[in-house]
Amino acid sequence: MGYGNLSNSRTCTGDQLRRKTNSDVSYGALTARQLNADYQINGYSGRGMVRNYNGGTPDVNYRTFYDRALLNVAGDVWQNPGTWRPQVVVINLGTNDFSTAIKPGEQWTPDNFAAAYRDAYVGFVQKLRTRYGADTTIVAVGAGQYASHVQQVVRARNDAGDSRVRYWSLDDSGLDFLGCDWHYSAHDDRLIADRLTPFIAALPTGW
Repeated sequence: MGYGNLSNSRTCTGDQLRRKTNSDVSYGALTARQLNADYQINGYSGRGMVRNYNGGTPDVNYRTFYDRALLNVAGDVWQNPGTWRPQVVVINLGTNDFSTAIKPGEQWTPDNFAAAYRDAYVGFVQKLRTRYGADTTIVAVGAGQYASHVQQVVRARNDAGDSRVRYWSLDDSGLDFLGCDWHYSAHDDRLIADRLTPFIAALPTGW
C-alpha cells in the first residue's frame, strides 16, 4: 500500500519507486489517523488472492505471505498472542488477480478462475473470523472487475449468519492514478481515505 504514491510520473525506475513509496500517506494509514485508530498494514506488491499480476510466480499468492512476520522468510510465522484482536480488518484483494488476461499455460481458464477467486476469498475471510473472533468487523473492498465477486462472497457470509462482514465499493471517480505504474497517487489516497473513513466510523465498533 502506497506503491509509488509520491511520484509525479507514472513511469518510474526501481530507485524512484523505492524513494517515492510511502505507506504512511496511503489511504489505510490516513483512514486510521482520521479515526484516531492504531493500524497495521499487510501488503505485498503484485500478489493477488489466487493469481498474481500477469500470472507471475504461480506457486505463491498473497495468502502465502499473510501469516509471516518477515515476508521474505518462509516459516517465519507471527505468533498472535491472542490478545491482539483488531476491531476492523479491511481487505482489498482483486486488482492483481483480474487486471491482466489469463495467458495460455496458466492453471486457470476464464470459466474456472472467478470461482477459484471466490472460494479462496471465502476461505480467507473464515480464517480471519476464526483468528479474531465474532466481534471483528471485516470490510471487503470491491472495485472494477472483481467487485461483483466480492459482493457474492459478502452475501454468502451474511446468509450464513455472519453480519459483521461488510461490503464497501471503492469509488474511483476523481482519482488520477499518477503514482508509479498507474497506482494511486498521494492525492488519490487522500480521496479514498475521505470516502472510507465515514463508512468505517458508522460500523458497530464501539469507537
